[in-house]
Formats: sequence, structure tokens, C-alpha cells
Amino acid sequence: MHTAVIRPIQKKENEQIASIIRGVLEDFGVPKVGTAYADAALNAMFEAYDKKNAAYFVLEENGTLIGGGGVAQLDNYDGKVCELQKMYFLPQARGRGLGTQMIDICLQKASEMGYEKCYLETMSYMEAAQKLYQRYGFQYLSGPMGDTGHHACGVHMIKDL
Repeated sequence: MHTAVIRPIQKKENEQIASIIRGVLEDFGVPKVGTAYADAALNAMFEAYDKKNAAYFVLEENGTLIGGGGVAQLDNYDGKVCELQKMYFLPQARGRGLGTQMIDICLQKASEMGYEKCYLETMSYMEAAQKLYQRYGFQYLSGPMGDTGHHACGVHMIKDL
């Protein structure tokens, strides 16, 4: 049996992870404007997270990336709140408990970096993701915090770390 490994992203994987994220977003029919799809950081994920109080992890299986997820300071928000960002998995990674492992690693890292809360945004029809977040104790908010530029994301959630 092959096991997937979660580890920090490497610079050489920028193109591969951008392709995975855009592919998953396209599969779900996510708008290309007002979502992670349009983020400039998508083309340089290693560089985007290669800074203080940020981390991005990839999910690798048999030498191939099959997903990723990360945490960083919530944009345009003053306070110790991070955002769970760009957590997307290819179909072969879903339903295997890997999302749970990724969230564990991201939230642990966020705590180590001194964040007090973790915020996230998602699409209303991404129900499996929302169920996963709820199991982790994320609570629904009535609207967005900070300003991520993801105005097409209609679901906003937060959790105390």
C-alpha cells in the first residue's frame, strides 16, 4: 500500500501545485474571478509562503503531488488570525482522511506561529469540505473577515486555536 506524505512545498513544485488547484476549481465549476483561481500567488506558491508566519504543504504520493493546503496571516486584518488557504485535493486523494491530516498539520503550524484563530472561506456548494471544517470546530460567520479578494466565496468560517 502506498502512503501519501504531507511535507512543505518546494520551489520546483510551483507549476504542479498551481495546475492542481486550478484543475480542482474547474472541476467544481468555481468562478475564475473572485476566487483563488485568479490569485497571483498561485503561480509562485513557494515564494508566497516563504515568509514569516506562513506555511504551505503538499500532499505527495508515489512521487506525484495530489493536493496541498496552507496557512498565512489573514489579508487586510489586524490581529492574530490566520487563514486556512488553498486546500485542494485531486479526486484520488479525497475520502481517505488526508484532508483531516492536512488540517491537523496546518492548525498545529498556525498555533506554533502564534495565531489565536483560524479563518477560512469556501463555496456554498462545497459541502464535503464544510462538513470536514465543522468536525474541526469551525463555526459559520455571517460575513467575511479581512479582505481576501475572494468575493465569490459565500461561506466564511472561523475556529479558535
